[in-house]
Amino acid sequence: MKNLAALIVALGLAVVPSAHSQAPAVPGPAGNTKVAVIYFEAALAQTNDGQRALADLKQKFEPKRAQFKTLSDEIESLTKQLQTDGAKLTNAERASKSKAIEDKKKKAQRFGEDAQNEYQQEMQGLYSGVASKVYDVLVAYAQQHGYSLVIDGGQKQAPLLLYADPATDISKDIVDAYNAKSGVPAAPANPPAAH
Repeated sequence: MKNLAALIVALGLAVVPSAHSQAPAVPGPAGNTKVAVIYFEAALAQTNDGQRALADLKQKFEPKRAQFKTLSDEIESLTKQLQTDGAKLTNAERASKSKAIEDKKKKAQRFGEDAQNEYQQEMQGLYSGVASKVYDVLVAYAQQHGYSLVIDGGQKQAPLLLYADPATDISKDIVDAYNAKSGVPAAPANPPAAH
C-alpha cells in the first residue's frame, strides 16, 4: 500500500512541474485547474471491503492474541510466585525458576513478534487488493469531475500537503462511489463474539 501511495505522490509530483512548465494550465469546467485531496489510507479503511477485511483479520488472529495473553498470564503468575516464595527456596531452585521465567518471556516475545509480523503482512495483502480497486474508482471519479490533480493528504513520509480547503476533500465521495460499485454491504455493527 505504501508503494501505491508513493506512486500516487510521485505521479502528483511529476504532474506539478509539467503543469508549471506549460504555458496554459489544464482548465477545469470553470476555467481553473481543479485539485482535490484524498486521505487514501483512511478512505480504504472506511470502505465496506476494508472494514470487512479488518474484521475478518482480527477474528483470524484472535486465537493468537488469546495464546499470547495466556503466556503473559503464566509469566506474571510465575513471577509473583517466585517473589512470594523466593526466600523459602534454595539458590538452585530460585535460579531454576528464574530461568524458566526468562525462557517463557523469550518465547512470548518471539511469539508476539512473529504474530505481529504475520498480522501486518496479511493486512498489507488485504489492503493492497482493496487499494487497487479504490484507486480505479478514484481515477474514474477524478476524470468524471474534471480534477487535474488529486493529492493524498495522509502521506507522512513525503509531506506534500500544507493546506487543503475541506471542500477539496473527496475521500467520502470515493468511499461512497467504491461501496456502490463493489456491491459489498457494510459489516454488521456488532460482529458476533468468537467462541
